Amino acid sequence: MFVRIDNTPRDYAWGSETAIARLLGRAPSGRPEAELWLGAHPGSPARIEGGSPAADLAAWIAADPGTALGPDVVAADVSAGRAPHLPYLLKVLAAAQPLSLQAHPSPAQAAAGFARENAAGVPVDAAHRNYKDPFHKPEMIYALSSTFHALCGFRARPQIASDLVRMVKAGADAGAPLPAVAGFAARLAGASDDSAALRDAVTWALTGGPDVDELVAQAVRGARLVLAECGADDFEGVDALDPALLHFESVVTLHEAYPGDAGVVISLLLNRVRLVRGQALYLPAGNIHMYLHGLGVELMAASDNVLRGGFTPKHIDVPELVGVLDFTPLPAPLLAPLEPVPGVEVFRPGVPDFELVHVELGEGADAADIPLTAPAIAIAIEGSLRLAGAQGGLPLVRGQVAYVTPEEGALHVSGEGELFVATVSGA
Repeated sequence: MFVRIDNTPRDYAWGSETAIARLLGRAPSGRPEAELWLGAHPGSPARIEGGSPAADLAAWIAADPGTALGPDVVAADVSAGRAPHLPYLLKVLAAAQPLSLQAHPSPAQAAAGFARENAAGVPVDAAHRNYKDPFHKPEMIYALSSTFHALCGFRARPQIASDLVRMVKAGADAGAPLPAVAGFAARLAGASDDSAALRDAVTWALTGGPDVDELVAQAVRGARLVLAECGADDFEGVDALDPALLHFESVVTLHEAYPGDAGVVISLLLNRVRLVRGQALYLPAGNIHMYLHGLGVELMAASDNVLRGGFTPKHIDVPELVGVLDFTPLPAPLLAPLEPVPGVEVFRPGVPDFELVHVELGEGADAADIPLTAPAIAIAIEGSLRLAGAQGGLPLVRGQVAYVTPEEGALHVSGEGELFVATVSGA
């Protein structure tokens, strides 16, 4: 079955007012449009166009899970003792300003945390609750804008130390010593291994106090001095900025958005990533990250479990966040696609909840076939395409979205245009 779905973009303050509308060929609402949710998450379930077979995707799944989800997804949920649900959420995300610094739990951490807070009687909608459901929340982002900027995962101590030393030197050269920055560098160097050093630094920074406040202020001064030395203090050209200067730009930009936030210092510990269109990041459990700005297609497990660490007025539970984080320094977690046939890319991060297929068909290109064993959501962002399966078919033009039940067996995509398909992982 092919069912047209759609939704109204979420108007979070950090969203762009134009990017999603421009991408999908729609009229802007005049408000921030941060995320277009395409799924059955109860926070904003996609509406079913025409109101049939139900008003929205969540209601349809609750009423007829066998048809909407298929036997495999239903059986997996029943065997786990939970109600049948769509295990992923597809979004179009447009960040005009930085999002919060955050991480997500593993399946075991999510299940334990959810049960623990239930047993303690914490209301599910309480502002201080950490675990809103028993699910993990791995996620990936595919860059649609020419560049997409993010911070993700911890980098190695020598890389961090190099930037801190550069700031201290810039302060000394300008006659403005930065002893707090030098002290932070010494703190990082003092632990026996990278993970222990990073854990200590993050815990100390998030605990706050006058020493942290002074370090933030000095780090901002040091970053400004480094950028000024390089003639790079005009951020209009951030997309062309030397990668070696991006961490200093992060410090200044984040301080301007959230003055004095301890996350300003934590940003120096993380990989700064500048994706170009077509590149993707995968953010597994325990990966600390934040999106800075850009437009992308985001795909994640359908969960609300977010442990925040800064740049937000929402609840921050430092011990819980530190317990979830993976402090192992790693390169930026770029996710390379499989390319089974020309014009088709499959981004498969190795979790059962989801995979993302990108299809781009030009004039005269062969049609693409995508196997389906689970429900899929397809969104066209360019051109005019046709989807066909074993039971039916549906045309899609730019900005249109379809929900496809697994009884179709496969998606045969023809025409000219660009399409994303989210489904449960076939790996």
